Amino acid sequence: MRRLDALVHYLILTALSVVCLLPVIVLALTAFKTERQIFDTSWSWFFMPTMDNFRAVIEDGHIDRYLKNSLVISIAATAITLLFGTMCAYALARFRFLGRGTLSYGTLVLRTLPPAVLAVPVFVIWSTWGINDTLSGVILVYVALNLPFTIWLLYGFIEQVPEELEEAAAIDGCGPFRVFWVVILPLLKPGLAAAAIFTFRLAWNEFILSFILTNRHTRTLPASISNYITDTGVEWGKIMAAGVLIALPPLVFTFVAAKQIITGLTAGAVKG
Repeated sequence: MRRLDALVHYLILTALSVVCLLPVIVLALTAFKTERQIFDTSWSWFFMPTMDNFRAVIEDGHIDRYLKNSLVISIAATAITLLFGTMCAYALARFRFLGRGTLSYGTLVLRTLPPAVLAVPVFVIWSTWGINDTLSGVILVYVALNLPFTIWLLYGFIEQVPEELEEAAAIDGCGPFRVFWVVILPLLKPGLAAAAIFTFRLAWNEFILSFILTNRHTRTLPASISNYITDTGVEWGKIMAAGVLIALPPLVFTFVAAKQIITGLTAGAVKG
């Protein structure tokens, strides 16, 4: 009976995995098709692949600029989010002050807001402040989007750290900031790794806000896909090829750091 239950369990998981992976498979296959094969009404899983779409995307004269913008935005947003997220999580976990609970749950509520809802308000505010069409403006909005998740992830880790360690460090002459940097931070490495990976992935892959808040000089790789939507039609082959190239770095990064992600998400949820 247990074997039958396990078999049914794995069959259901396999079916769900296939459903989830089907769009990705179609994306990858379409990237290797010619325009004629893409618009062929009789879909075929077997065809002669071509690299023309990838060659056209890579030879684009502006792809180096888009790649540079994406790297600057993703790395800067990740670093700033980890810096402020760690300090905010430590303050919420260790200090007792008026409105602490409201602030904590308010931060969690902000995490549920989809970026599309924030697009118009952010565009208006950023235009008023004069930081629209700048890399710093995009970095700022990505930091705001990722801070709630980072705070709540690290909050669980900090709560597991015995306060006696901080008290012992204070007795040895360490000030509050030294206790934070020397005692707390080294114990948060799994959580910091998981938060960094998720923050980097969102900043690298996000499209809507990047498309609205950037111009041709500050555009990121995902937003640059819109260049293949022209007056003469949609260049689906190039769009799919660009999508594959954009998805590869975070995909490889996630597989390489899978252990750190699992450790970070599970260890922070365990209460001592």
